[in-house]
Amino acid sequence: MGSTSAENSNNGSAGVGRRDLIKRSAALGLISVPTMSFLSACASSGGDDSGDKAKAGKKTAKNPLAVNETAQMEFVLFDGGFGKEYAEDAVKIYEKNFPKATVKFSATQKIQSTLQPRFNQGTPPDLIDNSGAEQMDMGVLVGKKQLADLTPLLDAPSYDDPNKKVRDTLRPGIVEMGQFDGDPVWIMYYAYTVYGVWYSQKALDSLDAEYPKTWDEMLAVCAKAKKKGMAGWTYAGKYPYYLPFSLYPMIGKVGGREVLDAIDNLEPNAWKNPAVKACFDAYYELYKKGYVLKGTPGLDHIQSQTAWAQGKALFIPNGSWVENESANVIPKDFDLAVSAPTGIDSSDKMPFGTIWASGGEPFIVPAKAKNTAGGMEQLRIMLSEASSKNFTSKVKSLTAYNGGTEGITLTPGLKSGVAALKLAGDNVVNPRLQDWYVQLQKEQIGVAGLGEMMAGRLTPAEAIKKIQGYADAAAKDSSIKHYKHQ
Repeated sequence: MGSTSAENSNNGSAGVGRRDLIKRSAALGLISVPTMSFLSACASSGGDDSGDKAKAGKKTAKNPLAVNETAQMEFVLFDGGFGKEYAEDAVKIYEKNFPKATVKFSATQKIQSTLQPRFNQGTPPDLIDNSGAEQMDMGVLVGKKQLADLTPLLDAPSYDDPNKKVRDTLRPGIVEMGQFDGDPVWIMYYAYTVYGVWYSQKALDSLDAEYPKTWDEMLAVCAKAKKKGMAGWTYAGKYPYYLPFSLYPMIGKVGGREVLDAIDNLEPNAWKNPAVKACFDAYYELYKKGYVLKGTPGLDHIQSQTAWAQGKALFIPNGSWVENESANVIPKDFDLAVSAPTGIDSSDKMPFGTIWASGGEPFIVPAKAKNTAGGMEQLRIMLSEASSKNFTSKVKSLTAYNGGTEGITLTPGLKSGVAALKLAGDNVVNPRLQDWYVQLQKEQIGVAGLGEMMAGRLTPAEAIKKIQGYADAAAKDSSIKHYKHQ
């Protein structure tokens, strides 16, 4: 969800990845229709625009990608929770480096409806932040060969150190996330998102409680909160694909990474693993015991985050974009913190601290862009230490650049996220469903499965059976490009 990567027209920013969120109406089919038309349009878009491509410039130490110094570079950004100032600042550096070039920069929340026609016509921009509620399906784009391979960018000298390649400056897992099959890298996830259970340390302290490591401890903390008039949990009820931000790493903790890999690979009966059942039962218990904020199924992400920030609920599953997105409602003394998900008990396969952290905010360079070198150069600039620090300072999120926090006063949430990553060590999981199978993840697993279960309309067993059915259908669907962990 990748992404931040985000949400609705207010101010989200997919992630999903994550955070590439679809409105409730999408679950009713409003988004799936254009998604299919995009797929078929991509499949049929055959116009060759090669004659309009910018000619290569002179390759130099300062211009390792041989950018044409006079060619226009067009950059379309998702206008979400991260805002657009960080990108505008990076554009200014491009303009300074290439004073004879013109940069056409724009920001929109309607990525798919704005850019789908241009992909169909063979005239896409040179760089796109493919995020938000209208994120274009990454699996479709890759499967239909609509994206340029970013390997030249990764193998180019980094912006700060000519002796170090760009790929060697990135956080672990970023390059792999941009791959689907084999070596080519189709996506550069710019933000680095920590997913987990977010809470107010002040509120937890007021209950004289510590963050729970086992599910019995979680229920005990929720019972304490309920006695003080506070719900244990809330979540984005209208967008229940936020629940996996803490549920998926919990499944990995309980059953091991291989359970998540099997789910991603659409393996038969993957959802019937005992670890899945244990975690679904645990979450359902929150509903059964009345520990979920009343009315949560009707709340969107902003409303649920606001209720949580107001102290109506203790815990919320979310990504690290929440600190910036909810900055106007989080009290100054809130002491924002994030934790890896609570497990079941000591029999869990992975230790406490196992967390989901991965790239968010997916940037792509279209294969038919006129100035692919320019799009990649803009990314090279953004992956410098200075641009990374600028992003982190302004939007309270880490970037794909492995560093960029030195000399910055970290906000409470960011500081907690860095600490959570340190605690996790190698125990970082990275489920890929939200990148590989957007509709399955959001509309089917999220809304039709988890959303219905947490609203009390499905039992865990019924939800698992339903979700397994959706996964099996996706596995058999020959119109879908399928991916597997290598």
